[in-house]
Amino acid sequence: MEQYSLALIPERHIYSVSELNAGIRAVFETEFADIWVAGEISGVKMASSGHCYFTLKERDSQISCVCFRSTYRFLKFKPLDGIAVLARGRVDVFEARGSYQLLVEMLEPQGYGALQLAFEQLKKKLAAEGLFETKRKRLLPKFPRRIGMITSPKGAVISDMLQILSRRFPGLHVRIFPAQVQGEGSVNEVCKGLDYFSRSEWAELVIVARGGGSLEDLWTFNEEEVARAIVGCRIPVVSAIGHETDVTIADFVADLRAPTPSAAAELIICTRQELLEGIAGCERKLNQALRYRIAMATRRIENQGMERARGLLNRQIGRHLQRIDDHEFRLRESVRSAIQNAQRVRRETEERLRYFDPRPRLQRDRNRLMGALAGTVQVIRLQLQQRHRRLDSLAGKLSQLSPLSILERGYAIVMNPAGQIVKRAGEASEGNEIRIRLASGQLDARVTRSRSD
Repeated sequence: MEQYSLALIPERHIYSVSELNAGIRAVFETEFADIWVAGEISGVKMASSGHCYFTLKERDSQISCVCFRSTYRFLKFKPLDGIAVLARGRVDVFEARGSYQLLVEMLEPQGYGALQLAFEQLKKKLAAEGLFETKRKRLLPKFPRRIGMITSPKGAVISDMLQILSRRFPGLHVRIFPAQVQGEGSVNEVCKGLDYFSRSEWAELVIVARGGGSLEDLWTFNEEEVARAIVGCRIPVVSAIGHETDVTIADFVADLRAPTPSAAAELIICTRQELLEGIAGCERKLNQALRYRIAMATRRIENQGMERARGLLNRQIGRHLQRIDDHEFRLRESVRSAIQNAQRVRRETEERLRYFDPRPRLQRDRNRLMGALAGTVQVIRLQLQQRHRRLDSLAGKLSQLSPLSILERGYAIVMNPAGQIVKRAGEASEGNEIRIRLASGQLDARVTRSRSD
């Protein structure tokens, strides 16, 4: 029975964490390599590396998503919180955390057009950079002679524009850069055309033109690359895209927006008749100004005699007034010189008075006296301090040598009635009277016993 149960136990296979994650990744890469996931975006975060992280969630479930930098910049619209989307990508395992995530390669909004959302996002971004500001835009030349066009050479747009230009002002030089204006590769060709005219500087202005169409058809002119190429062009750019109701990003960044390509041809150049009428008007104004100048010259000639007499009189009066001014200047100079001399004499007198004034001398003597007094006081003070220190030193030594200090420690001096100090026991016989000197006071005593050590 035991042998049978042991045979049923499977052999253990132990995975390392890396092997397990690698196995799970292989399953995901096989089963979920290209899928679409529907959900609502939440928690959008941009990393400094340029990667975008967010979450796709439903009511009771969610999945982490990441859109790498190389993919994020080509999305039609950027992820926003609260937008329901369809996300295309593949499931991958992030081995550092042992979690799985969706690598997003494409996003399509649900319930809101992807192109319209991308249009609004790019419009907001470029407006924040100031690319739509009026002060940034350049004035078009009044009478351009060389015009560059970027458009499709096969459409009706180019023929209509050329007919209008030749009718309004024959003799203009037009150079066409053929470009695809719809579909794959159109963005690159339009940008190349703008770069060509910007580098060559042959044209005085450039027209970017295309006929009408749907939003998808006109999307080339809603791309960020085309908008920045228009801004970077050194030559003024006219945007003539679609019909009057069509609005593109190129219209906002161009130096002039034309409602239609035909309207652009009419806006950039006046007709020859308008120019001739303007020249005729200038000629009329010039003739009128010449007639006025001649009339004024005639009046001056008629009044020349009177003006000459008035001039002679004014010159004589002027000479007399000049002599008066000369005398006035001399008088002022004399008065100024006299005042300066008087001031110089006053200053010299003040200097002499200050030299003989006794007050500074008395002040100097007083200062020397006060200095000597202060020095004397200082010397006396120093001598007193030295004497006090010496007195204190001697008093200390005297105190150390005084027998009274010994008595203060409990000793006593024994004297016989004659006042002599008794130093030995034999000097005081039994029955003799003695006096004992203490630290404070004396004692009279009688010897009752004498004993020699």
